[in-house]
Amino acid sequence: MAAFACEDALFKAATLRIPVGLSLLIFGGCGALIFAGLALSRGQSPLPVGGMTRGLMIRSGFELLGRLFFGLALAFADLSSTSAILQATPLVVVAGAVVVFGEKVGWRRWSAIALGLVGVLLVLRPDAEGLQPTAIFAVLGMVGFAGRDLATRAAPPAVTNAQLGVLGFGVLIVAGVLVQLATDAPLAMPDPGAALKLVAASLFGVTAYSALTAAMRTGDVSVVTPFRYTRLVFALILAVVVFGETPDPMMLAGAALIVASGIFALTRSKRRAPPA
Repeated sequence: MAAFACEDALFKAATLRIPVGLSLLIFGGCGALIFAGLALSRGQSPLPVGGMTRGLMIRSGFELLGRLFFGLALAFADLSSTSAILQATPLVVVAGAVVVFGEKVGWRRWSAIALGLVGVLLVLRPDAEGLQPTAIFAVLGMVGFAGRDLATRAAPPAVTNAQLGVLGFGVLIVAGVLVQLATDAPLAMPDPGAALKLVAASLFGVTAYSALTAAMRTGDVSVVTPFRYTRLVFALILAVVVFGETPDPMMLAGAALIVASGIFALTRSKRRAPPA
């Protein structure tokens, strides 16, 4: 989670100096190349051998939605508020599992989901004119990541983590192209400092993804998952120290409500799980 927070901060810092579309292209290309190299070093194909199944296409579509809008939110909104909204992802996954997979959720977990969404509203604080566009970016990114997590169940077990990494960073290249077409920003040689930040962001991203995968495969998922919320702690520290942001009490209260409700929903799920 610390590596994910560093990845976000470095990406945001790069977008202060070069266009967002170009940032996504470089970031996605570097990450995809790193994961492709890891796959080849393990004797694997960088892409799934069976091609893009329906499940992988759905997963990649949600990943594109999440990566695109979360990248836009990082570029144009505060790191602290964007990271706080992202913490609602597990709550949306729980609600989505009811609709998609027919899972049973009791009134306590529904209450936790509702409180978590109240926390999101505290962070967003829509005014009389509605939500700000940057806030909508963060919400759409969060929904995309929740859909990706749900769709991961449909990914064939034979697809390796490195191959999923190639696909995940590959959609960033697609996102960069879409942003470039929408903004018509000039494609020029990137500032060396910004390019270095994006390469470092890719390294942090690959490290974070690999560490999280190892934790999820070797530990109890219900124990590992709540640690996702520590990403917000690291993000708040970086937001204050690096970008000079000053989260106000309302934003901090909303973030605390999101985290508390998410941890409750996850621990409640563990209690209800049938014995193995």
